[in-house]
Amino acid sequence: MIRALIFDFDGTILETEGPVLQSWQELYQTYGCSLTLEEWAVNIGTAEETFDPLDELEKRLGFELDRSRLAPARRQREMEIIVHEPVLPGVRDYLEDARRLGLRVGLASSSSCAWVTGHLSRLGLLGYFDEINARDDVPRTKPDPILYLTTLAGLGVCGEQAVAFEDSPNGVLAAKRAGMHCVVVPNAITRRLTIQGADLRLDSLAELSLEDLLRRIEANQADS
Repeated sequence: MIRALIFDFDGTILETEGPVLQSWQELYQTYGCSLTLEEWAVNIGTAEETFDPLDELEKRLGFELDRSRLAPARRQREMEIIVHEPVLPGVRDYLEDARRLGLRVGLASSSSCAWVTGHLSRLGLLGYFDEINARDDVPRTKPDPILYLTTLAGLGVCGEQAVAFEDSPNGVLAAKRAGMHCVVVPNAITRRLTIQGADLRLDSLAELSLEDLLRRIEANQADS
């Protein structure tokens, strides 16, 4: 029986990945360069330093940039875009239904704790979560499973008793490595990537009620 839900944050609860990429693309464009989704994709769903966009831009330009000026300006542009983004469809309904059904709710994010809790507070969602773990809390982020394993332990459930909600290849891999059921809900950015291994793929959480989703997952579990 499913006893808990664990949500990713960026791109699953709030569309932040598109705005982050857009802010970097705009910065590149000011120097006559382009940044593709394919180049950026390795960064989605993880905080591991696989691709540093400023390092890459300096490499292309052949000179060092004034990072003390550019970094804050880019972050400000990112936030200007994000603050206009609504909670993604179906998320509030799932959180409310989870509470009604007596399910434990956690969050496992490769972003910083301040980033996650700040946005959840701003959106009025913080109180729905029984356990929150972010990159500050673990030695490695997704696709390593430790974020999910830590959150499962905090919720007092094992992997087969929990469903992860993800949007990226790195996130799905982390959830499955933690032994969880995983529902992937790609966003405008990640639906252009190859995402494999999830137990169920939805276009939006509004597509299927939580109770119907749980029935489907538990039926699949019984058949396996």
